[in-house]
Formats: sequence, structure tokens, C-alpha cells
Amino acid sequence: MTREITKDTGLCISLAGRPSNIGTRFHNYLYAELSLDFICKAFTTRDLGAAIAGLRGLGIRGCGVSMPYKEACMPYLDELDASARALASVNTIVNHEGHLCGYNTDYIAVRQLLETHGLSAELGFILRGSGGMAKAVAGALADAGFRTGTILARNVTTGAELAKRYGCRWCQELGDARADLLINVTPIGMAGSPDSNALAFEPDAVRQAKAVFDVVAMPPETPLIRVARAEGKTVVTGDEVIALQAAEQFALYTGVRPSEAQIRRASEHARAV
Repeated sequence: MTREITKDTGLCISLAGRPSNIGTRFHNYLYAELSLDFICKAFTTRDLGAAIAGLRGLGIRGCGVSMPYKEACMPYLDELDASARALASVNTIVNHEGHLCGYNTDYIAVRQLLETHGLSAELGFILRGSGGMAKAVAGALADAGFRTGTILARNVTTGAELAKRYGCRWCQELGDARADLLINVTPIGMAGSPDSNALAFEPDAVRQAKAVFDVVAMPPETPLIRVARAEGKTVVTGDEVIALQAAEQFALYTGVRPSEAQIRRASEHARAV
């Protein structure tokens, strides 16, 4: 039976440079399963300030924020939750009757995945990227006890700053650097990007690693993940991240926390495209 959309139906949206259907399918699946009067729609924008003003002006309940808006959206918000304030990065905006508050549920998802995949804090890591998601991952690593790491980023300002903040080494090129844990937090390998078929780390670096973590969710099997699986490495995928962070978003938007089984079904539905 088709759900009827009325004037009272709550609207949640997402903003991304390259919108996908994963988040919308995840949220809409759970709205239907839990009989909640909400819908979710993905957007991109050329005017971020106007888009966020629209949240307030139209009473849109919540907004997921992806690259490249995680830091750029912050000046337009009224308040930052401790998670977003500590990382200086937002991935979720909740509209509390016209008061816009920014959160970061990426951090929560990464912390959970480090634990569930048994990734020891004794592992040295190389984190490729220095944007908003990289901040969430670096913060989660630090709080989980990881102390030996390198930030691999071409951006001199953000790369060096992120490395300094968490006591890491910084470099612009991988060179002969190797580590037990490789983490990609860039668009390399993302469907639709200029580097969609590229590897974020050289094959030799993957061979010498023990685990590989790619936050890219589209496709679920990025070139990096395919190589890592073929080498028998422990892998953590972007679709795992997006499912967990979306569940946290869902709870913030609706006040309802789905069960693990419901999250799993919603994630499977979201990926079945």
C-alpha cells in the first residue's frame, strides 16, 4: 500500500556534492517499517547558505551533510553539539523549531567499527585525506587509543593542521611509507569521481597492511576494497559507515532508535540498487 504524503509529513533531506540513493533508501525504508510520517530526499546545491536557510524557513526536520559541505555549513548553524564542536565538522543538522544544531554521527560510526572489526590500537595507521570526514576518523582513532599514525594529504594547511592536532606525522605523498592500517577518506574510488577506478593506496602498501578501511560508500566494493579482499586483509567498508551513522541520524530526527535487525535490513535495502 502506498503511503500518503500530507501537509503534516515530516521532511528530512541530505546535501552532498554527488548525491546518492543510499541514505534516502535507508531512511525511507525505516520510516515505512516503523510507520513514521516522514520522507527523505537527497539534494545538491550551488548556494549552501540558501539551502540551509531553507531548512529553517520550511521547517525541514533534519539534514544529512556530506562532502564537500561538512565544514562549510558550520557558519550557518545556531549551535554545535559537542561531537561537531570537537571535530569542527558537521554531518547532521537537526532543526529544533527553527534552531539549527549540528552533530557529527560519523565519529560514532567509526568508533563502533574499529571495535566490532577488532582493530587494535597498537596498529600504526596511514589516513589519506584531511577534510571533514578525515577529522571524524582521526578523532575516533585518537579516542580509541591509536597513537602512531600518518596523515597523507596534499593540502598543506589542512593536512599539517590535522596531523599536529592528533600528534601524527604528515606527508603529501605516500612514497615508501607503510602501515598496518590503511584508511581512505578521499573521493578516490568513488563512483562518478575522476578517480573512480583508482586505488587510494598502492598495491604494495595494501599487501603489507593488516587491515584496510575505505569510507567511500558508492560503490560498496571500491577498487581499494577489492584489492584488499583479494589479499585476504581485514576490510571495513563505507557502506558500513553510512549505515551506522544514518541510524544515529534517524534517531536524532525521529526520536526513535531502530533495532540492530532493522538497521541491517535497511542497510541491505539501501545497497540493493
